[in-house]
Amino acid sequence: MPDYKELYLTLFDATEKAIRKLIAAQQKCEELCLRTPLQEPVLLPFPQEPEEK
Repeated sequence: MPDYKELYLTLFDATEKAIRKLIAAQQKCEELCLRTPLQEPVLLPFPQEPEEK
């Protein structure tokens, strides 16, 4: 019979590590955004849907 406690703890540990890694990446990106000088925003064209015939 599988050791469900070990399975749960292994999955929980991996999930916690993944969440911490995502949080660190988000914080790094936020810091980069804050250090970047502000520029005029670039507006991209909105794609038009083809007209029905």
